[in-house]
This record gives sequence, structure tokens and C-alpha cells, in this order.
Amino acid sequence: MEKVKVGNKEFIEKLLQEASQILPASIIEELKTKLNSIPDLTEEEAKKIIDLTIKEYERALVDPGEAVGTVAAQSIGEPSTQMTLRTFHYAGVRELNVTLGLPRLIEVVDARKTPSTPIMTIYLDEEHRYDESKALEVARRIEMTKLENIAKSVDVDMFTASVIIELDPVMLKDKGVTVDQVVKVLEKLRIGKFQVAIDPENEYRILVQFLEEAIDPNTLINKLRKARDKIMSAKIKGVKDIKRVIVQKRGNEYVLVTDGSNLEAVLKVKGVDPTRTTTNNIHEIEAVLGIEAARMAIIKEIMDVLEDQGLDVDIRHVMLVADIMTWTGRVRQIGRHGVTGEKMSVLARAAFEVTVKHLLDAAARGEVDELKGIAENIIVGQIVPIGTGIVELLMKPHLLTKPQHITGKGKEEEG
Repeated sequence: MEKVKVGNKEFIEKLLQEASQILPASIIEELKTKLNSIPDLTEEEAKKIIDLTIKEYERALVDPGEAVGTVAAQSIGEPSTQMTLRTFHYAGVRELNVTLGLPRLIEVVDARKTPSTPIMTIYLDEEHRYDESKALEVARRIEMTKLENIAKSVDVDMFTASVIIELDPVMLKDKGVTVDQVVKVLEKLRIGKFQVAIDPENEYRILVQFLEEAIDPNTLINKLRKARDKIMSAKIKGVKDIKRVIVQKRGNEYVLVTDGSNLEAVLKVKGVDPTRTTTNNIHEIEAVLGIEAARMAIIKEIMDVLEDQGLDVDIRHVMLVADIMTWTGRVRQIGRHGVTGEKMSVLARAAFEVTVKHLLDAAARGEVDELKGIAENIIVGQIVPIGTGIVELLMKPHLLTKPQHITGKGKEEEG
């Protein structure tokens, strides 16, 4: 049998040209790449691969009138009842939790604004991904460090009208923060008229002294307490909302896993690979990367949950759910405040929840229900437009020919 060489693409091109009448362009392109990369491919093997692809493609097509929504709902809903209802610790790190199973699935389809356990997986660029110390540098740039994370104590001194901060040298080194950095942050705080100074006897003690005169003791106490709270929560460095960053080795590269999420800010950090970095916050992905990225994130999150539970659900059912949630250009929940509540049919909306409210609102607006969907046709007792019910047969009786009768003599006579 003649071999098809990688350099000689004529035969493959001819086969794919014929197959393009059936297969979509994306599959044709993928076949072209794969077939041309196999060095010892025979003509018979190439033809067999394309024939099998066509067979599988045609088998995967949906028949006209098939109730794909109902099938998808059943295919996802039935195995979902077998999921566990627990929150799991993340990858052996006890301090970092991640919501899995049914609670996570509900979060995704409900399109919650923020996940209960927001987590980012941050991949690093070529320079930083193979060296642990460089990965740790990026982690320090990302992890949000507040003054309370690096302070041994923060006390109020009524006699000198000041707040005394005792820094922890071990934590300063661990977080990669200097005393000068802390002083600069404190000087920018909006807590009234004050001055910041480092204790000459102890380089890790900082004094924040207030300069207002003639202030009564009660007002001073309140002012110092509020100032202490603001000082404790002052952000020294890092990305907002990223509470913790853990460095993990996956394969031959180092990856950062975060407690907290801020995709927009993290993508701007030096050393981060923006093409692979992701978050489990769907709304953040929509805001930063667009609706198509959000759709892919919904598919990935749902499939990850199902596969993690050992459940086998065809990805096309999940893709349909993601399509319904995102086709308007924004992420909507599957519920009365989203997909179901925005259906065109009044009766379909009323059949789901808060029936009277939907009917009254529709009556006030003078809405018309065209009875094109399933729920509304069931309500009024008509044939449902799925399966054979999707076909409408129109007949014009006046165009029919008159019936012919056969007489006993074998001659045809018109009736």
C-alpha cells in the first residue's frame, strides 16, 4: 500500500475536499493538521480515519425536533443528586478550602456574584515558572499584606496621643517587607493630623503621634481607636482581595494557588502568564476577558465538578447550559431572576414561580403569548412543538381531485 508522506498533501487534500461537504470547517482543519503530522500513513488508513470521523460526526448530530433541553436537564440533574454536600480542603493544604460537589454546581448555575471560596490558579512566565525562589518573588508581589499580618502588637498610648506599632522582624522577612515601606504607607493614611517616626532605640517600633491640641479625653479615645483600626487594616503591598498565595509544583513548573480572587490586577503583575491564569469567579472572567471566556469557564467549572465526583455526563449537555446562560451577552442564572424569568412566554414564566405576579405584570403590559414553547402548549392542551409535533401539515381541500369509483363492468366512473 502506498504511503502518504508528510510533505505530499495532495491525497489528503482531495479526501478532505470531499469530506468538507459533510464536516464543518473546524473539524476539516483539525483533520488536516493531524493527518499531515503522521509520517507513515497509508492511503487506506487516511481514508479510514476520515470515514470514521464522518460516521462519528453524523452519529453526534441532533435530530430535528429533539428535546435537547429536557435531555440536558435530566442528564445533569439525575447524577447531581449523587453528589456530596461537603467543603473540601485544597490539595493537602489545610488552611485553604475549596467548595466542591453540589454546592459548587449550584453556585455556577445560580451565577453567584462571588464564589464561597474564591480561588485563582496563577501560571508563571518562562522566566519564573521553573525556579522556586522566583516563583516565591511573584507570590510575594501578589499576596496582600496588611499591617496586622506583620505586627506583633498595635497599642494606643493616651498620654502621648499616639498609636505604637511593634513590627515582627520574622514576618517582615517572610512577606518581603521593609520598615521604610510600612512608614510610607502609614504617612498616606487619612486619619487626621499626625506624624510618623521610628523609635531610635528600636528600629521595629513605629510611633504614630497625633498633633491636634485642646481635644477632650472622650473624643481622643474614640479618635485613637478608629486610627488603630485603620492602621491595622492598612494595605502594605500586594493585590487587593488576595489573602494568601501558595506555591505548588505541578510537573516541572511552579504554579501559584490563591485564597481570594482579583483577575484584572493579577494579570498585570510582572512574572504572571496571562494566557493560562484563571479564576473560579465567572463574573470576574466575564468582566475582564468577555462573555466567550465566561462561557468556557462555566463549561470547565461544571465538568470539573462532575468529573471530580466520578460522574460521566456528555459535555454537550453542559455546553447547552452554558449557551443558555450566556447567549444574551451577559451571564444569567438558571432561575426566575435569569433564564426562566426572562422567557418570552408569559405562561412559561408563570408556570415556574410567583404565578400571580407574572400574570398581573403581563396583563398590565398587554403582553401576547404566541404559544411557541413547550410549557405554554401543555398548559393550554395543545400539541407540544417537539418531535413529530414540530411539523405542521397544511392541506388545501379544493385542490384535491374527486375520488374515482370502479364499476362492476371494470370501467372507472367519476363519483
